[in-house]
Amino acid sequence: MRASRRGFLGGTAAAAGAVGLAACARDESAPKPAPVAEQRHATYAAFDLTCTSAAETDALLHALRERIGALRQPRTPVATAITAPPTDSGTLGPDLDGAPDLTVNIGYGASFFDRWHADKRPAGIRPMREFDDDRLDPARCHGDLILEIRAADQDTVLHALRDLSRAGRGGLAPRWRQDGSQPSPRPDGAPRNHFGFKDGTSNVRPEEFDRLVWLDDAAQPWTRGGTFLVVRLIRMLTEFWDRISLSEQENIFGRDRASGAPIDGSTELDAPQYADDPGGDVIPLTSHIRLANPRTAETDGSRIFRRAYNYAGGLDVNGNLDLGLVFTCLQRDVVAQFEAVQERLSGEPLTDYIAPFGGGYFYLPPRDAGTDCSTTGGIL
Repeated sequence: MRASRRGFLGGTAAAAGAVGLAACARDESAPKPAPVAEQRHATYAAFDLTCTSAAETDALLHALRERIGALRQPRTPVATAITAPPTDSGTLGPDLDGAPDLTVNIGYGASFFDRWHADKRPAGIRPMREFDDDRLDPARCHGDLILEIRAADQDTVLHALRDLSRAGRGGLAPRWRQDGSQPSPRPDGAPRNHFGFKDGTSNVRPEEFDRLVWLDDAAQPWTRGGTFLVVRLIRMLTEFWDRISLSEQENIFGRDRASGAPIDGSTELDAPQYADDPGGDVIPLTSHIRLANPRTAETDGSRIFRRAYNYAGGLDVNGNLDLGLVFTCLQRDVVAQFEAVQERLSGEPLTDYIAPFGGGYFYLPPRDAGTDCSTTGGIL
């Protein structure tokens, strides 16, 4: 039975069982949950496993799966003995509503399969590649597994992270973590990044997911309906960006900053007409949107489904603002899609104002109708 794949993106993903990797499935016979609020807050937390055997690893992942299920259930935390710690952090109050807007996904890095369940290693998983314009910090890259937690409110995200971290204590060693949020549209359309430009206007549509996002490998049927998650932590050098003219900023992106329209258009959703501008007289050939998606038949298959969050990390050692982007994308082939896009972007003018420093590649498994976790039916 093919998994409910739309639910996979917005629902609660589970963990690895004794017979291999699995994730939670939507029960199509159950009442459908109400639509959730937009999930504008997220955290991406990568861990290394300290387990010493596959059985111990499976037990840990089973515990995480149970906690994810518990987070989805309305409850009042039980009282404990006076000398025992409380069963809940209390940050969401004394009565929990089951977090109807919460999404938790577990992704598995290449190192997870190197150590455990090598027989279930998806053909396309690999460590994250370093590109020419990157400034990667090894301490902020990779991981055996990653928790992707999204919700409408930051306290819901952090409550889930604390709960799952406690459930994994003794088996999960934190490797890196990055919080992010999506601002409200100003005035409408896609949210804006720290450079003031709308982010995520052009994206893969749900009807294209079968072709561009979901795995469908006949040689590895257990991966069908899964996907690959790329996470990129990108510092945005706003002090330098703020010193260049608006026209130069717009030429770098290829879009009008105010409306989000391509330079040759008038509204955000207008498609750039590259065929009418072969020399790049209007939209420069080196612009970000033109390199990322040339809109040709040859590059159509390299498109990705992207989701990005702004982050604000205080000040760096030089007193500059630490602002940036938590860029994530889903695709069925990391090399043919995400890496192909990155190769086209190599050396683009935008690289003078950004510094990718961390992240990783992770496999998100398909849902398994045999599991008992509930889902949010959340947003894509």
